[in-house]
Amino acid sequence: MPAHFDLLSTTDAARRGRLRTAHGAVETPAFMPVGTQGTVKAATPAQLREVGAQIILSNTYHLNLRPGPALIRELGGLHKFMAWDGAILTDSGGFQVFSLAKLRQITDDGVSFRSHLDGAEVFLGPRECMDIQAALGSDIAMALDECPPWPAKAEDVCAAVGRTVRWAKSCRVAWGELGQPELGRHLFAIVQGSSFAELRRECAEALVALDFPGYAIGGVSVGEPEPEMLAAVAASTPYLPADRPRYVMGVGTPPQLLQMIALGADMFDCVMPTRLARHGCAFTPDGPVNLKNAKFARDARPLVEGLDNYTCRHFTRAYLRHLVMCGEILGCTLLTLHNLHFYLDLMAQARAQIESGGFTSWSREWCARYNAGAKEAEALPAGD
Repeated sequence: MPAHFDLLSTTDAARRGRLRTAHGAVETPAFMPVGTQGTVKAATPAQLREVGAQIILSNTYHLNLRPGPALIRELGGLHKFMAWDGAILTDSGGFQVFSLAKLRQITDDGVSFRSHLDGAEVFLGPRECMDIQAALGSDIAMALDECPPWPAKAEDVCAAVGRTVRWAKSCRVAWGELGQPELGRHLFAIVQGSSFAELRRECAEALVALDFPGYAIGGVSVGEPEPEMLAAVAASTPYLPADRPRYVMGVGTPPQLLQMIALGADMFDCVMPTRLARHGCAFTPDGPVNLKNAKFARDARPLVEGLDNYTCRHFTRAYLRHLVMCGEILGCTLLTLHNLHFYLDLMAQARAQIESGGFTSWSREWCARYNAGAKEAEALPAGD
């Protein structure tokens, strides 16, 4: 496998790296804003660049249903279609196997879905998954996997792990037959195993033997308590190669990201910063704030003093609260830009701290401050 990931420095298990893609380098640790339908909700590509996004995530399952991979290929691929010139990672659709449990049937060949849009039957197997992502032109594609629910019986998780490994092998063959590696497009496999550490190890070792350009840790943040989520990551990273990127899928809060970086993870995605923005919530170093709370009605401060994004440079908490209370679309955009910048800036701080050797103490202090503020906020009345 050609070298595409440089491990630049470490502090304990925390890693500072650089992932090369066909659309530019991604400095890690990195956070990927989620653009499920080919758009990060309430933000333009230019705004994403301004807040420091290097790579975004889109969804194979949803883009397959509409507008369809053939149309996207015809119009020049997903980058051109959505006017984003940075890197794009597309997930496999495997999470929909989990989240759309009432609409699907799993066999060893793949997954049969009933479309959540019109009820039409859709089949997604390893080859179909690779065909779709090749048509989209993903810089990083994800192998098809089976994400078991939580809690699950050991025998069911064991079956899901076996199927995930077999599908990963088929995906790797198909990706090569489609000529994607020669185009500089990477295929990542996904470690499953739920909360069973031994199954996590077995899955990781089996996937590493297949020699993928990168590895993800899936099946976390699916309803399990936070300690179990962190334990699942800790049970996976030691068995993944140091010279390949490690991506924890679908997480998490700012302190969770720092704790996972401390466990050796490199990449993350989560809808939390954009989804909470649409509900009037903003992230700060002292925990999240709910702008619907009446105490912000006359608050003339920015969301975060000294944070250099468009929202914090120009608008007060009072004005942002006004937009939220009126249901104005601008409020969603301004809070989305702030929350995404907060996450991306946190990753930049983490990279700098790993380089300087101070990550471990800095991250502990950062999390303590954030969690103290979050606990205090939970004790306050919700406001009007």
